[in-house]
Amino acid sequence: MSWTQGYVDGLDYTFDFYRELTPSLLGFAALCRGQKFAFEGRPLKYCELGCGQGFSTNLLAAANPDIEFYANDFNPAHIAGARSLANDAALANVHFYEHAFADFTDEPALPDGFDIISLHGVYSWISAKNRGEIADFIFRKLKPGGLVFISYNTLPGWSSVLPLRRILIDRANRSSGPLQARIEEALAFADTLLNSDAGYFKNNPSVKTHFGQMQPMSRNYLAHEYFNEDWHPMYFADVVRELSAAKLSFLGSVDLLDVVESQLLSPAQHDLLGGEADPIQREALKAIVTNEQFRRDLFVKGAIPHSVRSSAGGWIDARFALSRPRDVVAAALKRRFTNQQLQEAVYEPLLNVLSGGPVTVREILSDGIVGRSLSWGQVTDTLSTLVGAGYLQPCLQAEGQAKRDKSCAAFNAAVCRSAKDSETLQFLASPVTGGGVRLDRFEQLFLLAISDGKEQPEEWAIYAWSVLAPQGQKLLKEGKTLETDEENLTELFARANAFTNNLLPVCRSLRIVQ
Repeated sequence: MSWTQGYVDGLDYTFDFYRELTPSLLGFAALCRGQKFAFEGRPLKYCELGCGQGFSTNLLAAANPDIEFYANDFNPAHIAGARSLANDAALANVHFYEHAFADFTDEPALPDGFDIISLHGVYSWISAKNRGEIADFIFRKLKPGGLVFISYNTLPGWSSVLPLRRILIDRANRSSGPLQARIEEALAFADTLLNSDAGYFKNNPSVKTHFGQMQPMSRNYLAHEYFNEDWHPMYFADVVRELSAAKLSFLGSVDLLDVVESQLLSPAQHDLLGGEADPIQREALKAIVTNEQFRRDLFVKGAIPHSVRSSAGGWIDARFALSRPRDVVAAALKRRFTNQQLQEAVYEPLLNVLSGGPVTVREILSDGIVGRSLSWGQVTDTLSTLVGAGYLQPCLQAEGQAKRDKSCAAFNAAVCRSAKDSETLQFLASPVTGGGVRLDRFEQLFLLAISDGKEQPEEWAIYAWSVLAPQGQKLLKEGKTLETDEENLTELFARANAFTNNLLPVCRSLRIVQ
């Protein structure tokens, strides 16, 4: 077998940032799951297995300069690019290695042990042999008390799509040549099958919907999602069993929407799950009830449960910040959740306090309205839900802020400079949360204009157009290309105004703009 071991190498992986990899979020998830984990106050070592382009690792290294990051990927182009960005951002606390999983364990430059090991989008896309190599790496390299984050495709949610994936990969493998062209031909063939009223599509209407959702997706993403030689959605209980060989115990999901999602279950489903005493079997049963397709799970090597008292101590000093404007969050919550799931009378007072910037639970409870009207459980459940929904971020403590400011500023400058040439990198690092915030190419160009001393949105629009116009690039509005300078400047000005009112205040609160 070639060095790719059946994994796609004809199209590069995407450059996304995966929020679930953020150390502060993993520490908060451990707290929510009742696990003691000392995130701050000690030098941590973090490893990402199968880091792809390494963008998430680089961003996290910038936002957490006191953590030492290590990452591997088998693809030399990915590692070369990751090292280049690390160099551009002057990151000294991140180390990338071009290794297969079997070889990475014996890399002499690795530390004796890691506090956190993460795998995003890896485990169900590799062979059983490679999964065994990962378990061996974790067994040998994870410290006692250390955390493992793992995400993977699951059964039974993917069951109906398995034949579609087989159709696509069998068709793509019938010929050689550039992978993108073979993906297009495979998609066209599957579409022909669908339009022929094939029984598979006719009897599985959800597959028709899924296939339609695939059409506009990036071909780079589709290549890595569907066209590897190995593609094995797994039952939750099987993942738990395999990782038990590495002395890991399941802590819980990193998706922190349990409180609101549980209210979507019927009384019969509640009774069914409530009647299962074994936590692993209950979680496996829940996967069948909800027909989930993807899991983001947290494991620990040597669980140390919180007491009621120690858990309260962890919560009271926990710090949070909104990553979207307060009114945008309130409107999104009304659209996304019913009042039964998440009561407006509970989240509105909390949003009012959070709108002032990063704040601890102790400070939230000292607010007169919150302190009088909300219980401890209402506060903690709602904060967990806001974090799970992605509108609220766990924060680092204020100590060490100046060091984080400096490293994030260097990383963000490097990313924004790249926006002059492409829209590839779409996240900036926050020294407040230790994670990332999405900003598109135009918003990054606006930040470059601000860093150049330009104060007004009209000036930012002119600056952005001075970058885009010489490259022959034009904006789209409602699916139509804007042809004239005036049209493009008008649209950029509108976007700059929207940025002023929405994301720019968030960027200031999270010290992305300093």
